[in-house]
Amino acid sequence: DVQLVESGGGSVQAGGSLNLSCVESGFTYKSYCMGWVRQQPGKQREWVASLDSRRAITNADSVRGRFTISQDNAKNTLYLQMNSLKPEDTAMYYCAAEGVVAGSRCPDEYNYWGKGTQVTVS
Repeated sequence: DVQLVESGGGSVQAGGSLNLSCVESGFTYKSYCMGWVRQQPGKQREWVASLDSRRAITNADSVRGRFTISQDNAKNTLYLQMNSLKPEDTAMYYCAAEGVVAGSRCPDEYNYWGKGTQVTVS
């Protein structure tokens, strides 16, 4: 079974930093998309950053220049380095993954999700 386990969330003051991690196991796709999604209470999920099958990065406008997505294949881990945090970044952050045909665009829907890690900025 595929498992995605996030960690690294917490409470920080505005201007602070956090580094989220997502460890995956059981994911056997050779080509895939992975990324980070956040959700605030009562609001729709928002894609924060993603890596496509060619490892190209897409960032949301709201986090560009502040958040950095990266991956360590040896550790099966996806990261999200978050700097210059703002109160509006407060949300539950989820890791998501989906297998894709090599070179194809990332899908709108993902089948594999972690349980999330809470980030609170005050």
